[in-house]
Amino acid sequence: MPIRIIGEPLFTRNAQGAIVSRIATIFPQTRTLVTIPGIHATQRIAYIAGMNAERQASGLPLLTEAEALAEWRLSVDLMVDENTVLIRPDPENMRLSFEADEILQELVSKPRIKFLHIMNKTVRQAIKERGENWRIAPLPRSPEEMKQMILSSMVPIGGRSIYYYSRVSGTRYLTWQQFAELGNLPEAELTEHLIEIRNFAGRVNRMGRPEIAFFAVDRNLTYEDMHPCDPSQMTPESIRHCYEALKARFRDAVPNDLLEDNPDAIEWRNLMFSALIGQYEETMPEEVMLGLSSEFFMQIEWLPGGRIDKGEILFDPIFEELDRPDATEEVRKLCDEKARGFIFNFVREFGDIEYVNVGRVMSSLSRRPSGTGRREVYVAEIQQRGAPEPFVRILRMQKWGIREHLEEQKDLLTAIMQAEEYTDYTLDRRLGCRQLGMNLPPRTTPRKISERYHGSRKEYEGQMIWSTYFEREYVPGMATDKIPRQRFLDPAFSLKFASLLGRAAATNMIVGRTNLEDHVLFDDGDEILIDDPDGKPLEILVTDHTGAFAEYILSLEQHAPAYATPMNRRLSFLPYPKDVVATYIESFLERFIHIQQEYRKRKRAFDTLFKHRRRDEQGSFAYRWERVLERLDRTDPAAIADRIRRTIHIA
Repeated sequence: MPIRIIGEPLFTRNAQGAIVSRIATIFPQTRTLVTIPGIHATQRIAYIAGMNAERQASGLPLLTEAEALAEWRLSVDLMVDENTVLIRPDPENMRLSFEADEILQELVSKPRIKFLHIMNKTVRQAIKERGENWRIAPLPRSPEEMKQMILSSMVPIGGRSIYYYSRVSGTRYLTWQQFAELGNLPEAELTEHLIEIRNFAGRVNRMGRPEIAFFAVDRNLTYEDMHPCDPSQMTPESIRHCYEALKARFRDAVPNDLLEDNPDAIEWRNLMFSALIGQYEETMPEEVMLGLSSEFFMQIEWLPGGRIDKGEILFDPIFEELDRPDATEEVRKLCDEKARGFIFNFVREFGDIEYVNVGRVMSSLSRRPSGTGRREVYVAEIQQRGAPEPFVRILRMQKWGIREHLEEQKDLLTAIMQAEEYTDYTLDRRLGCRQLGMNLPPRTTPRKISERYHGSRKEYEGQMIWSTYFEREYVPGMATDKIPRQRFLDPAFSLKFASLLGRAAATNMIVGRTNLEDHVLFDDGDEILIDDPDGKPLEILVTDHTGAFAEYILSLEQHAPAYATPMNRRLSFLPYPKDVVATYIESFLERFIHIQQEYRKRKRAFDTLFKHRRRDEQGSFAYRWERVLERLDRTDPAAIADRIRRTIHIA
């Protein structure tokens, strides 16, 4: 049965290019979509009126009040963005919401249909169990995106678009500026708007939220509080007097710096954004739900994945679109083949999985700029049967794989061999870092997925190749470079942090962790501070040893100034900077001496650790290891510590 539409098709625009109706209501049982402008309640009224007209024409009795209410309950609220339909599900009837979703997919591509209300546990769990975290409507991630969301939220009820509509709560926010501008309208149009505001300001929607709320008022202001006048019963002269009185009361209730609608003003923009997304009930994205640190906040793009039903893995049907020759760029971007490969590996490894959600980290969480090679990082949420909570894995693609070597014009066999060699090189570096005392995650496992090659080599276009990635447990903590300043105001925290960071700095220096331009990589996103159960600093763990053994020739004293940077960057907000700096230097020196003594005490064990590996003075790992140990042995730790101390700009 075709879908019946009461109103205009979704995304229909008026002569000015604006979407005609930003709200819609769908009735899955009768496959009816209502898009006439207004509010969800008026759309339901129109639907019932249409049903009654049909029944009357067929000689049937009109729906009773109870029957009409039953029809209302079998509807689903929709919101319409510029190119997306947003479903606001009923937590008590998720099946109805998913039925609405399936019907909408006949009109709109699946990637353009998203779900709201994810703070509700029932809603969130139902979506997660379908392996569809990617279907959750993402929040804006930048001030510009926040601004665009605010500007696109303007909606009318029956007159002009004067309300900022919260797609989450269903509330329309009326600002003082929008209300004040009504004074420029002709008397008849002004009257219509005042009647509309009066009628809806006193109502609540089916979620118990106000249909209209006055924005940024410093108290719970209602229309009746401002002025108990009924415009429908007044003369034109009285209407103007009533309006001016309402405007004055509204003006007095709003702080001066929030009177103007200005998305470029941070305070107004943030307050409006919070209102539109329901700050206290709807803002928490899945990365926070999983216990990920704040640096992941709104940085994960969840991807189509799969779920397990009666032991069978069911990949999202959208992957079928990806496999078609006419797949759109939108589908290609969304359907990351690697996500499907990750899920397949998890199912093969564990076997008792209920669902898997995979997300792509959208930008680097470290301070340093991206370099050459592959950089993709993913987050996987896996729920096993019987487990109380899902567990999280971080998946990082190998920097240099078959694809990258093919791009260097290597033949396929050479590309495969060199990719395998790089895997060994990465794991050898990890072992070398651990041998020299770097605190790394206890387990990192190399795995492979197959993916299609798309690149400059036309002879290999579309061919399946293997790609290596490294899987590790998520480390619950905060990157040292992102710790809020407020924590450093506690002297005990500052001293303990300085001690831990000094220890980490010693190992980092010894292994020569730099980028290709010999710039030291430290305290820039990979070092994670872990607290004990009481919230006190416990340890610093290095989650990614990128750049280790990159520099193995220069004397360590040349790198000393870089290790003053962590202190110089924090001096301005340290309560006792001299004590903190002294602790940092002492900890650095103590750790450096300890590692040096360990090497000298067990020199043969260190020297022969990589003797079985190929030694090439052009830069093989065995050669780098040899040079790093020689440098460690001849370095004077006290001289290094003194050079760092002298480079810290403390008064």
